[in-house]
Amino acid sequence: MKTVKEISTKNLESIYNSISFSQNKEVSTAKERIKKLKKLKKNIINYSAEIKKALFKDFKKNPSEVDITEIFPVTSEINHTINNLSKWMRDEPVGTPITLIGSRSYIKYEPKGLVLIITPWNFPINLTFVSLINAISAGNSVIVKPSEITYNTSIIIEKIIEKTFKSNEVTTVLGGAETAKKLLKLKFNHILFIGSPLIGKIVMKSASKFLASVTLELGGKSPTIIDKNSNLKKAAKRIAWSKFLNNGQICIAPDYLLINKSIKKIFIKLLSKEIQKLYSDKPVESDSYCRIVNKNHFERLSKLLKDTTKKGAKILIGGKLDKTINFIEPTVIDNLDHKSKIHDEEIFGPILPIYEYNNIDEAITFINQKEKPLALYIFSNSNKNINKVLKRTSSGGICINHSTLHYSNYNLPFGGVNNSGFGRCHGIYGFKEFSNGKSIFRQY
Repeated sequence: MKTVKEISTKNLESIYNSISFSQNKEVSTAKERIKKLKKLKKNIINYSAEIKKALFKDFKKNPSEVDITEIFPVTSEINHTINNLSKWMRDEPVGTPITLIGSRSYIKYEPKGLVLIITPWNFPINLTFVSLINAISAGNSVIVKPSEITYNTSIIIEKIIEKTFKSNEVTTVLGGAETAKKLLKLKFNHILFIGSPLIGKIVMKSASKFLASVTLELGGKSPTIIDKNSNLKKAAKRIAWSKFLNNGQICIAPDYLLINKSIKKIFIKLLSKEIQKLYSDKPVESDSYCRIVNKNHFERLSKLLKDTTKKGAKILIGGKLDKTINFIEPTVIDNLDHKSKIHDEEIFGPILPIYEYNNIDEAITFINQKEKPLALYIFSNSNKNINKVLKRTSSGGICINHSTLHYSNYNLPFGGVNNSGFGRCHGIYGFKEFSNGKSIFRQY
C-alpha cells in the first residue's frame, strides 16, 4: 500500500476557509442542485473504467461487482433525487390549532451549512457518493475525507469531485488518521461518519465542542436467524451471497447465524454447496472473490480465527489462509466458546460463526444480550416467529427472507440505533438528515 501523506495544518485551514458556508449567501434552488447532480452522474459514468481499475488494485474487486455494488447504487440514488428534489424542497404545510385562527404554519427545509463527510474503505464509491448526494440535495457545502486504506480509489474520488464541483462548494481532503483528527478540530454544522463504534464515539465527542449535529453509521454484529419453517435452499443461497460478497467486508453482512438445532446439519450442507457455486472449490482462483483489504485487517481476522479454534471451535467449511495475498477462504465455524473474541467483536470478514437454538425465544434472548445491531435478518415462513422477532428486538433495519438488500431501496431510511449509530440516509431521509427543518408561523 502506498504511504499516505498527511495534510499540513496550514493547507487544511486554507481549504477550510475557502469553503466555509456563508449564511449570507442565497440558498441554492432545486434547479441548481439538480444540475450539480446530473454533472456528478455523468462524471461517475465517465470514470467508471478507472473506478474499476482502482478497486481491483486496492483489493482485487471484480469489475462486475463494482458495477452492482458501487456504481449502480450511486446512479440510482442520483436519479431518484433528481426526480423528487423539487417536491422535497417545497414548504411543508402543517395544521394550525383553532386557538391560533387567522394564521398558518409550515416547515421550510434549509441547508445545515458546512458538512464534513468521513467515509470508509469497504464500499468507497458507494458510501462516499451516496452521502455526498444527500448533502448536496439539501444545499450544503461539503468537505469529503475518503479512506486512506483504499488509496487508489480515493484518488479517483478526488478527481470526480474536482471535475464536478467548484472548490468552494465541495472539496476532497486526502490523508490518514492525523488528517481526520485535524478536520475534527474545525467547526462544522454537521458531520457524517461511517465506520466503527469506537471511532464514532471520538467523532461525536469532537462534534460536541461546536454542538454540531452528527450522523453515525457504525455497524456491529448483525444476526441472522434461520427458522425450521424457512426455505433452507433459498436461505443458504442468499446467506452465502450476502456474507461473502466483498469478502465479508460489509457493515450489514450477516455476522453470525442462529439456527434451529433440528435443521443445522442439512443447512450446512446446502450452504457449502452454495459457496462452491459462487466461488468454485478453489476460491483463491476465483475472479469473483476479492481479498482482505490489507495486512492489518488480515492479521486481525487471522488472530480472531486462531483464538476461536484454540478455544474449541470447529471449522465446518473453509479455513484456508494465505498471508502473502491477504486471502481468507469462505469459512464457517461451529461450537464457539462464548469467551472467544469473535463472540463479541464485529467480524467484518469472511468468517461465519453458527450458534444453535431450540426455540425462537432462545434466539431472541441471545440477540438482546448484545448491543443493538445495524441490521437483523430472519429466514422463516412462520408469521408468528417473524412477528416475535419484529416486536421483541431492536435494530437499524430488518430483512425477512433475505440479507442486506434493504440498503438498496432508496425509499427506505438506512441507519443504526444506539451502538450501531443514528441518523438516516437515502432519498428523502438523507435530504432531511442534512437539512434544518425550520418551523415557520405566520399571523395574518
